[in-house]
Order: sequence, then C-alpha cells, then structure tokens
Amino acid sequence: MSEIRFLDGLGEIPAADWDALVPDGNPFVSHAFLSGMETKGCLREDYGWKPYHLAIFDGGRLVAAAPTYLKGNSHGEFVFDWSWASAWERAGGDYYPKLLVASPYSPVPGPRLLVREGPGADIHRNRLTAALVDEADRLGLSSIHANFLAEADLHAFDDRWLIRADYQFHWHNRGYADFDGFLDALARKKRKNIRQERAHAAASGLTLEMRGGDTLSDAEWRQIHGLYELTFDMKGNHAALTARFFQYLGRTLGSNVQVALARDDRDIVAMALFLRSADALYGRYWGASVELSGLHFELCYYRGIDYAIREGLARFEPGAQGEHKLARGFLPTLTHSRHYIAHEGFRQAVADALVHEAAHREAYKDELMTHSPYADR
Repeated sequence: MSEIRFLDGLGEIPAADWDALVPDGNPFVSHAFLSGMETKGCLREDYGWKPYHLAIFDGGRLVAAAPTYLKGNSHGEFVFDWSWASAWERAGGDYYPKLLVASPYSPVPGPRLLVREGPGADIHRNRLTAALVDEADRLGLSSIHANFLAEADLHAFDDRWLIRADYQFHWHNRGYADFDGFLDALARKKRKNIRQERAHAAASGLTLEMRGGDTLSDAEWRQIHGLYELTFDMKGNHAALTARFFQYLGRTLGSNVQVALARDDRDIVAMALFLRSADALYGRYWGASVELSGLHFELCYYRGIDYAIREGLARFEPGAQGEHKLARGFLPTLTHSRHYIAHEGFRQAVADALVHEAAHREAYKDELMTHSPYADR
C-alpha cells in the first residue's frame, strides 16, 4: 500500500531510513544536517521557515522523500524570486507561503528528490514532483521552487515547471599530486599572484591549521561561531545559524566538517568552515576579527584546494557568487532550479522573463571564460 505524507519535522522519520536515500553521503540533505537545523534553532517560522517534508511510503517503507518547506519569504534561498513575489502581490495575490524544496541556507547543488538508485528510481522521482504539485494546488499556493538540483533530478520535472539556471564557480581536480601541481596548470601571472597571496598569509604571524569538526572543543566552536556572527553583523546580515548548531555539526558529522583556522596565540581570529561528501568539499562560512592581506583567500580557497587534493576529492565548491574566484582556479559551473507557477498567465510572464535572463547568463559565461586562469584555455 502506497502512502504520501507531508511531515512537520524530520523527527518523524528514523535517520537511517532517510539517509538510505541520500547518495554519496551528501551532508546538506542528510538527516543530521536537516534535523539539526530544526532542533538547534536555525529554522523558525518568524524567519520564514516551516518544515513540510514530503515522504512516500510503500508498504510502510520509506521509498522517496524531498526536503520541503513552507516559506513565508525568500530569505536563505539564493535563487532570487523577489521580483516575482513583488509582481504577484502588486496584482493582488498572496505569493507567500510558497513551497520550497531545498537545503536551508545552502546554495549547494545536490540531490533534492531522494530515492534509492536502481530499478524504479525514476518512477519515484516522478511521484515526488507530482505529489508536490498536487499539494500546492490543494493548499492554493502560488508556487513551488526546487533549488540547486542534481542532474539526476532534472528529468522528473515536466513542462509545467519553468527552467532556471545560473553559474557558480567550482574547482575541479585534474589529478593534481599537490598544490604546486595545481599551480603548474595555471597561467604564469595567476600562479605568481596566488603564491604572493599565500606568502602574505604565511607571514602574518598567525598559526594556520585545518581541523576536523570532531577535534574541536565546545569553547573553540563558540569562538568559531562568534566570528561567523561578527562577519554577518558587519555586513548588515542576519546570522541565522546558532552556536548550538555549529557544535552539533562537529559532534554528529565529525571529520566531514572541516575548519581552516588562524590563531593568534590561543585565540581564533579567523575561520572558514567546510563540509564534505564522498567526492566533494563545500565551502560554507567565513568569519574574522582581523583584516590581513591574503588571509581570506588562504583560508577560504587555498586550504580547501590543498585538502581536496590531499583527500582525492573530485571538486571543491566554495559557495555562491564571487567573480574573484575565477582568478584562483574556480571555473563557472551551471546550477539548476525548477519552478512551478500555479497561475497560467503569470507562469507565461515569468517564462518570458527567464528567456531574457538565460541569454544574459550565457553571454556572461562566455565573457568569464575569456579570463580563464588556466594555461591550456
């Protein structure tokens, strides 16, 4: 017997059952990461987040799922639809709440339609997207948004869903033996600039190190979170992740959390936080109480590349945006989202806008690639 349910929290599903659907140990859709967001104070209705996870059971066994939320705003998504919301509401409609399939606060491409791979996997993905549409229509919602989708998910979205894409800057491992091997692949000027930046960081007088999350004490995690919070405050942004969540990640994900640290004696004065899967490293948060030449690039990018080479990871995704990443070996890589707009007329208007957006996006990518840092471009 088949059953489709929408759940108010991941606590309703055993971690082992959910994680059996997650490929390659992807941390951002793991039960630990998503349930930690819920239980450690990161997702709150006054922040615009209400868990509403989709789960499909066959014979009482979980066979498909999607991390899903009822969203009261568009914060923390990184696929920007503010203009769509404004247009909808100027026309007299209620754009929020909407349905969102995503990993909260994480502009990281990965699986969103979670199924066991093998015979029937595509059928279950199709069942998930159909269930999302049925539920949005039942609730009278304006829209559904599925953000930062894995390639394997894309074919499950039929022509009712609008196609949107963007570019992030990712580093790809070409089998480098070490960091110098990576530098050898770059054009001479880019290679020289990176060496200079690393030299500035090395000459700072700070102790630089890479630590696994399970080796850090609660006191160190509090310092790390304080730097994250300070940096968000300095930029006028809201730091949604709590110190409890940072400590929890270190305990539950262990060495799959990595932190690049800069210490002045015993004080942590700068940090970059990463998560990893079986084949990739993901840069997430930066924080610092000092400004020193080269330190940001050293902790956020070069320590990550070093780690990815040493661990034999296929790629390093340092986060959203940032053209400055191009000069440091990160190339534009396409990301995917899909959008269901309930109102047919508004759907067509958005579709027309996306055609123009796509043309600008591809022209932008072509321009970026004329500045590739690699010698063999």
